Amino acid sequence: MVEEEQNVSFDGPGAVLVNLLTSLRHLPPAMLSSLIAMALSWSVWFPFFLFDADWMGREVYHGDPKGNDSVAVKAYDAGVREGAFGLLLNSVVLGISSFLLELMCQRMGARLVWAMSNFIVFACMAGTAIISLVSVNKYITEGIQHAIGENRAIKIASLVIFALLGFPLLPIVFLSLSQQIKLLIQVVGLAIGVLNLAIVIPQMIVSLGAGPWDALFSGGNIPAFVLAPLFALAAGVTATLKLPNLSSGSFKSSGFNFG
Repeated sequence: MVEEEQNVSFDGPGAVLVNLLTSLRHLPPAMLSSLIAMALSWSVWFPFFLFDADWMGREVYHGDPKGNDSVAVKAYDAGVREGAFGLLLNSVVLGISSFLLELMCQRMGARLVWAMSNFIVFACMAGTAIISLVSVNKYITEGIQHAIGENRAIKIASLVIFALLGFPLLPIVFLSLSQQIKLLIQVVGLAIGVLNLAIVIPQMIVSLGAGPWDALFSGGNIPAFVLAPLFALAAGVTATLKLPNLSSGSFKSSGFNFG
């Protein structure tokens, strides 16, 4: 009877989505917790991926791409270029962390590394919110673009945060997928589709909701960047309390094979 219920499928338009949502009932509890932590993690990263350069141009460099003042436009362009440089630093740190991930997982365990990575993201995204609030200071109630000026210390701190965010990115992406793949061995059917939903649904929510959410608070990126660390904290707590530990052997390198 249970097997028949699990094999029930729907036909017609929207059948794929219905079957994906139905398959949630048959997932192992550990996988459901992993999906929640994964969705929370991606709810943090998408605002950063979408608005990092814009944040640098507006909140850090106090520019405005649509401003009538050429100084504001040039400030925004300079901020975007600096944001691109920050992403370069982010990629360098990401590359370095890739060499350390296997060792950390073997020493500390995958669950702790995943949770620690989310807590690092929480600290960094909270830092972006603090930098934004300090940067706009008294002008926040009037709108971000009214604060035309420069602050070298804030710019350096922003670049440091860009670089630091490269460290937890790989553990969160790689370990979340490794966790799901190991748990998928226990289930069949549309479970891999549910895994994709844990990434796509947060992306859709952030893409469609970030603009209206920011508009409620006089524009700018501060509202989204204030909300992001809360999701990171929730993801870290979920990873710490709910996720099973993967064995250290799951992360042993296979090395290079020649011939």
